[in-house]
Amino acid sequence: MLECTWYSLNILGIPLIMSTITGNPSEYVGFATLPNQVHRKSVKKGFDFTLMVSGESGLGKSTLVNSLFLTDLYKDRNLLNAEERITQTVEITKHTVDIEEKGVKLKLTIVDTPGFGDAVNNTECWKSVADYIDQQFEQYFRDESGLNRKNIQDNRVHCCLYFISPFGHGLRPLDVEFMKALHEKVNIVPVLAKADTLTPAEVKKKKIKIREEIEQYGIKIYQFPDCDSDEDEDFKQQDQELKESIPFAVIGSNTVVEAKGKRVRGRLYPWGIVEVENPAHCDFVKLRNMLVRTHMQDLKDVTRETHYENYRAHCIQSMTRMVVKERNRKYALARTLHHASVTSH
Repeated sequence: MLECTWYSLNILGIPLIMSTITGNPSEYVGFATLPNQVHRKSVKKGFDFTLMVSGESGLGKSTLVNSLFLTDLYKDRNLLNAEERITQTVEITKHTVDIEEKGVKLKLTIVDTPGFGDAVNNTECWKSVADYIDQQFEQYFRDESGLNRKNIQDNRVHCCLYFISPFGHGLRPLDVEFMKALHEKVNIVPVLAKADTLTPAEVKKKKIKIREEIEQYGIKIYQFPDCDSDEDEDFKQQDQELKESIPFAVIGSNTVVEAKGKRVRGRLYPWGIVEVENPAHCDFVKLRNMLVRTHMQDLKDVTRETHYENYRAHCIQSMTRMVVKERNRKYALARTLHHASVTSH
């Protein structure tokens, strides 16, 4: 039987036996099954994802969300008239739905911001959105610091789809203010809404303009992670296409129409049919793949490791400063009382 032993030297130069592998295939430790164990545990527990959608009314936010997850989250919604929208303040509404696909359960939470950008005066209308994100961080920080940490509910916002109007020459001041106010708190993914109102040449031109303005104003949108060197070429090509698609030009539709003998989701116009899931018509499939199939876990990781950690570090620093300030105050008071007692004697 063939036996191979590896040695290495410690810092004193004494050889240490690192591992011994025999030629007997029946000698199998079994830790190679750890990924399977993690997979089974994760599937049993289920997954959660919180997606925020923001942008002015009428850009198709609700329709796109329903199209992305093949569900109807807004069936009880009341549409406001123009006069009501003028006086409406920004609200934060949550819709939660449990989705199951091939035995994998996903608790999806959609956070909507009706009223955003609809008022005559939109000064700091993004503030309630920023406050909501901070509140979720605060609640998670409290739960994490408490005694019962076993079943912490994670309501942190993992991604914000920001809808940009197709009407105009690029980003509006409100778009810039919103993204600059939130880019340190949440992963922002810009979306060019209602792409079927633009020609392919106009879409391409508008994308370039928006990317230039995002860079010009120093807005930090979600950055796709770089591919590992050992990834296959198809994955690298797909990743490059995603990066070049920002902002995603999307079309939403919950209507099924017939095109070339097939029933597809799309919009029927006198001059033809716009198919939602046709890559030649819009970036809907790319956005869905990015959100669900390829980058959902990375969005959660960036939220946990970057945005939440920044908030947590700020909280701990504030608490430390308060403790030091209180300690100094008590020390100064004790010194004053001691000095007073000495003086009185």
